Amino acid sequence: MKKTLTKADIVEAIYEETDKNRVDVKNVVEKLLDIMKTAIKKDRALLISGFGKFECYDKASRKGRNPQTDETITLPPRKVMVFRLSRKFRSELNP
Repeated sequence: MKKTLTKADIVEAIYEETDKNRVDVKNVVEKLLDIMKTAIKKDRALLISGFGKFECYDKASRKGRNPQTDETITLPPRKVMVFRLSRKFRSELNP
């Protein structure tokens, strides 16, 4: 089974490559993620050249069904997040 890269793994990798202490690196990573979250919430899009684009869009309410009771219900509108790879990164993954 493949291991998922975690925030702690990212902090550790940056720590090993720099002369900064672990706390400073963790704070920088946290700040970067905060900036990204704020941008997505505010602008609904975040583009990282050579990597991809995070987009947030509104999904309308829709009809659903409770599988236990077969009752029809209306699911409320919600925001959905999608990620699209850049062409460059996609070509690196699929040479």
